Amino acid sequence: MDRLKNRSDFLRAARGVRRVTPGLTLEICDNKEAASIRVGFTASRKIGGAVVRNRAKRRLRAAAAAVLPLSGVAGTDYVLVARPGTVERPFESLKADLVQALRAAHLKLGRAGDAN
Repeated sequence: MDRLKNRSDFLRAARGVRRVTPGLTLEICDNKEAASIRVGFTASRKIGGAVVRNRAKRRLRAAAAAVLPLSGVAGTDYVLVARPGTVERPFESLKADLVQALRAAHLKLGRAGDAN
């Protein structure tokens, strides 16, 4: 998995398909130039201070590392956005939220993701 780091990549994903779950918001879009899965993480100040935002992003990175290699589709950009429940939510529920969001988003995009 590669990382999204440019603002333009995050904005392109925000214009794509968005799915909201209690633990996270998933934004995805096609990326014809990349043959791999690219993923980015974000947490706004609405989530809390720097410590809380960093903890939320660490949890999102761990969930993505566990789920995206199995359920992600190459040539797609994924952005995981922290929500207020990201930090308190049990990790297994956070992973289940990501799987659920991936299934719904892949259906909307018409991708054949095998989200387990």
